[in-house]
Amino acid sequence: MEHVRYIDRTRDYYLSQGYEKSYEWAHFDDVPFTPLKKPLSECRVGLLGTSEVAVHFDPETEENPIVEEHFRGVYSIPADTPTQKLYSRTLDFDRYATNLDDVNAFFPIDRMREALADGRFGSMPGRVYGAYNNYSKRKVLEEEGPTALEYCRADGVDAVVIVPI
Repeated sequence: MEHVRYIDRTRDYYLSQGYEKSYEWAHFDDVPFTPLKKPLSECRVGLLGTSEVAVHFDPETEENPIVEEHFRGVYSIPADTPTQKLYSRTLDFDRYATNLDDVNAFFPIDRMREALADGRFGSMPGRVYGAYNNYSKRKVLEEEGPTALEYCRADGVDAVVIVPI
């Protein structure tokens, strides 16, 4: 099986839509990195995905954990939400090469729970985070990145697993 060449497909798609230049992928020459101050086994680790993860409507609860006024921003859902209730609302994937049937393929919540149970890290916060797909580097840097950092700091997160889609 050959892997899907998403970068090439995205560039070709933009050019086919009449854009004069292809999509410009975000890149940074200087990437901030902070070493952990304690062993991973003692760290609180968060999960942040860009797959627009949502919770199937539950008639026994009155509110959907995703607040629509934050659409196109950062949001959170309870970390103990059963995996079978999670799905992705995104349409931003190659439907000919893949699907979103397996939540853990794009939002590895069960793998995080297993790693926690195995003692690979110390704890998880009570919520997991999502960010809607946003193709604006400015918004990510000025709005969504700081909001995600605020959530992580509020939850005492030491490290975060970021899963792009």
